[in-house]
Amino acid sequence: MAKEAVFTVKLEPELRDAFAAEAEAADRPASQIVREFMREFVQRQREAREHDAWFRAEVQKALDDPRSSIPHDAVMNETRAIIDRLTGKKLRA
Repeated sequence: MAKEAVFTVKLEPELRDAFAAEAEAADRPASQIVREFMREFVQRQREAREHDAWFRAEVQKALDDPRSSIPHDAVMNETRAIIDRLTGKKLRA
């Protein structure tokens, strides 16, 4: 990929020197490592936004569901009964 832009970063000299030393020890150009970090960051941010949008849509669907809600205690009692039936023992009174 051809270079199309220059990106200037202010950082502590110690961090710059340590990063440059580690890049050299890995026999990789520092700019290549920074590009990889940037690509990974962009990808993680996009995935997080997509997941957040999906999750919010799922919550909204649940909120908009016209069926009557089931009380928490009823769900827990039914869940405990299923667990008891599957394990053959009473987990909670």
